[in-house]
Amino acid sequence: MRIVLVADAVPSYFSGADAMAASLGILILRVGAGIGLASHGWNKFFGGGRIPGTARWFESIGMRPGTGKICAVMAASTELGSGVLIALGLLTPFAAAGMVAVMFVAAWTVHLPNGFFSAKDGYELNFVLGLSGVAIATVGAGRFSVDQVLGLAFRWNGPIGLAIALVIGIGGAAAQLAVFFRRPTPKES
Repeated sequence: MRIVLVADAVPSYFSGADAMAASLGILILRVGAGIGLASHGWNKFFGGGRIPGTARWFESIGMRPGTGKICAVMAASTELGSGVLIALGLLTPFAAAGMVAVMFVAAWTVHLPNGFFSAKDGYELNFVLGLSGVAIATVGAGRFSVDQVLGLAFRWNGPIGLAIALVIGIGGAAAQLAVFFRRPTPKES
């Protein structure tokens, strides 16, 4: 039985063609999840109601009055920045932490009361994207990443990447919720 150290990262679990396939699979996951998340942030900045509309919506779902713009800019910036970084494979566990944080906040504030399935506006997509971030942070960005080019790829893989994504991600989400969110009370009919 071989003991795999943190420095042994994903490609070392495999050899030859398997290592290439693993890195290619991680690349596909990173780019897909990253572009999806970045697009969501881009839309908050430049689509539909832009930041002012997003700010009004955030206040309508329970963000404290007067904080909607701050929350809208934070969410849009986190989605856009983390998405681009994940797609590039740059500062991967920190980008994944942003992904985890924004998905946790979205699930908690909007989708949790609706159950799991996205067909009923549940938290299914938030769950999948958040776990994708955790998985990417844990296994690392792979060979086809900026982290690899900069020599950072294997410093954060394994338990360190997992811890960074979860602790910073969930901690950041919890802090934002504690400061800004107050679950709206149901209106009487």
